[in-house]
Amino acid sequence: MEHPEFWNDSTKAQKVMKTASSLREQVVSWNSLKQQIYDLTELAKLEDESLRTDLEAEITKLESELEKRSFAAMLSGPYDHDAAILAIHAGAGGTDSQDWAEMLQRMYLRWIEDQGFTAEIVDTTPGEEAGIKSVTIAVGGAYAFGHLRSEKGVHRLVRLSPFDAAHRRHTSFALVEVLPQVSLEEANMDITPSDIKMDVFRSSGAGGQNVQKNATAVRLTHIPTGIVVTCQNERSQIQNREFAMGILRARLLELRQAEREEERAILRGEYTKAEWGSQIRSYVLHPYQMVKDHRTDFQVGNAQSVLDGDLDGFMGAYLKSASK
Repeated sequence: MEHPEFWNDSTKAQKVMKTASSLREQVVSWNSLKQQIYDLTELAKLEDESLRTDLEAEITKLESELEKRSFAAMLSGPYDHDAAILAIHAGAGGTDSQDWAEMLQRMYLRWIEDQGFTAEIVDTTPGEEAGIKSVTIAVGGAYAFGHLRSEKGVHRLVRLSPFDAAHRRHTSFALVEVLPQVSLEEANMDITPSDIKMDVFRSSGAGGQNVQKNATAVRLTHIPTGIVVTCQNERSQIQNREFAMGILRARLLELRQAEREEERAILRGEYTKAEWGSQIRSYVLHPYQMVKDHRTDFQVGNAQSVLDGDLDGFMGAYLKSASK
């Protein structure tokens, strides 16, 4: 940064500045924790019983902080530090599946709120009778993608259907997609403008005052790949287009990474096609309650707490498994 030619390439310079700032924050944070440990150790050496209660409380806080940092240390992927795009799509199961997709939306919104992240619903398609067919949520905050990448895959629900007159047990599926919100420079890709077809339309609403009078919703189609992205929240057409471009960029990045992984797997002789039915996690509400992740075998008996947003155990188990 002190090199005289550092600012000749402003894009590269800003990226370096951002990295340096992040590293500086980490160093300051770890030094602060180190100082706390040193201070507590010195107080403990005094062997003063009157300090025991306060020391135990401070040690508990330190243990909790170290646990959080151990979790954060596993977030070392190339895009783990980025904000995220979370998309949920109802799968097989009709109305039950659409209701399940909405239950997952509620679960993730609660988790996002508990983590102090921000959530903005940029596109949603309601179900015919209940629930949603799909929803796209922009999740803001440092390391949002690193936390959420464990959730990518098919989620399976087993319960007594509230939409079945005979109240029989149904199995529903929903697909969860998680993409990083990356800049053009970070993604290192060029998107040719002529490859994109843009359509504008009025945002769908509940009727009355909620119906958009102007065509602000945007649909982008990437002609070479056939990828379609829509954004239809309350923003202007320009803002919707900008965000839709961000989602398109993330989907193209995911496609490029998937192609590379597929090529490597074929060369290693390990390639197996991913099928819709290969769920990553099952949520059983009947005849017993249990949520189990099939990749890590981590499971919880209190299904309701998980549906209320208690996902840290599943995320931690996945990251530990992936880092081995």
